[in-house]
Amino acid sequence: MLIGCSGWSYEDWIGRFYPVALARKKEEWLRYYASFFTTVEVNSTFHRAPNEILVNGWIRKGKPLSGFEYSFKMPRAVTHEAMVAMEGDKASIEATAFEETCIRPLAENGLLGAVLLQLSPSFASGDNALNVLETVLASLDTERYRYAVEFRHRSWLDGRTTLDPDASRLLSSYNVATVQVDGAGFRPVQDVTADHAYVRFHGRDREWSDEDGQRAGQDYLYTEDELRPWADVIERLDGKVEDVRVYFTNNGWARGAKNAFQMMDLLSMPHRQKEVHVQDQATLGAYLMHK
Repeated sequence: MLIGCSGWSYEDWIGRFYPVALARKKEEWLRYYASFFTTVEVNSTFHRAPNEILVNGWIRKGKPLSGFEYSFKMPRAVTHEAMVAMEGDKASIEATAFEETCIRPLAENGLLGAVLLQLSPSFASGDNALNVLETVLASLDTERYRYAVEFRHRSWLDGRTTLDPDASRLLSSYNVATVQVDGAGFRPVQDVTADHAYVRFHGRDREWSDEDGQRAGQDYLYTEDELRPWADVIERLDGKVEDVRVYFTNNGWARGAKNAFQMMDLLSMPHRQKEVHVQDQATLGAYLMHK
């Protein structure tokens, strides 16, 4: 079971999660983050496929971090452009290129967690959409790498908490996980379609945005009462699959980091302790004034 945040390079984490002494030492942020969390979800690959220099940088930074891994988002050129346009062949070409240039090198260096296909809210269910999704999955090495799909259009649901049977069978046939989500009024899908699981916490205050693949707001702070039922869900998943990855995307003011620690406590997971003061801005004064 691995719990972490969606990203680590946030300036508003200074004084809340990162010590003020690290404000101008961004190259040390990942090492500090990894001293508390063993996994991170990389958002930047959604916006643009990384070049060789960036991939090698992740490898160089990650290798000294014992037991640490990265999970990556599939580029939007696949999920929000080619797939939405129902261009399955183009989407599969983009996806396999990303797998070859980014996923394979990270995996060969023991640093790969999973790969997330965060589908567009505009990608609705239907025969054409299912065929496009299958074309993409068939082009990927789902036996070697762990993939997960996050559906964001309610048409993919069969009822309130289960996937359309055809979609569920498709994911199961490729051992691709169905992402369980909390947020945006979307009921968490309960299907287990792979030997691994992927859970994401987006907060509950805004709807999806199709422009950047993120939620419009990331400043939601979960209460312990809101997290407690999810701890039970995650424990049940842990009993069914080999690996469970949990990511908090509510990154504003280090709220995701605080909630990640709370979830680890609810699950009785040993971890390094840290108090995250999400409301305290006093320690940021000098840094922000001279930025």
